[in-house]
Amino acid sequence: MPTATYAARKGELETYFDRTAVEAWSRLTSDAPVGRIRATVRAGRDAMRATLLGWLPLDLRGRRVLDAGCGTGAAALEAARRGADVVAIDLSATLVDLARERGQGLAGAGSVTFLVGDMLDPALGGFDHVIAMDSLIHYGKHDVARVLGGLAQRTSGSIVFTFAPRTPLLTAFWAVGRVFPRADRAPALEPVAEADLRAILGRAEALRAFAPNRTQRIASGFYTSQAMELVRR
Repeated sequence: MPTATYAARKGELETYFDRTAVEAWSRLTSDAPVGRIRATVRAGRDAMRATLLGWLPLDLRGRRVLDAGCGTGAAALEAARRGADVVAIDLSATLVDLARERGQGLAGAGSVTFLVGDMLDPALGGFDHVIAMDSLIHYGKHDVARVLGGLAQRTSGSIVFTFAPRTPLLTAFWAVGRVFPRADRAPALEPVAEADLRAILGRAEALRAFAPNRTQRIASGFYTSQAMELVRR
């Protein structure tokens, strides 16, 4: 079950992306020119998206895929081009509107349904695969385990997701964000050591049928994130 912490952080993320970061996020996720720092973030996100999609079957025809925290829809659209029927959901109505706009004229064998809401909504139904790229990095490790457990109950194949790895740099950023909060800053990352996360996931009853498989860290300038794949045993 989602916790009060999960609900509170959801609200912070919705506010941030709908009211504060719209223009910057739209530019970052497009091919518009950006500064040097944001260019490293864009490159890192592109590499991470390619990694997660690379862990899914190349041919996704007949597969149902959830893009949990779809943002501006890049992963969802690529999965649809490969034949998947994708449900792409995000807390931010602004980002979902932008994703719909970018998905107009989609060429491919699949489809995308863009929705505003909670990735844990059981009304979304079941899926073959779930993608959660950088949508869990703002949640505490125990909430991450609960969210993954909830998604696992509706997933027959694999879950590919990212977490914020506990590195000296990310830990420093986290500490600075706690000491010097700003109204226009994104909700803080919640870094976690991979071994700690694996232990928590291993104890989660809802994830008993899943096991960690591949993992890959992507570091590009100011972007650092780590991918993990959970597969059915």
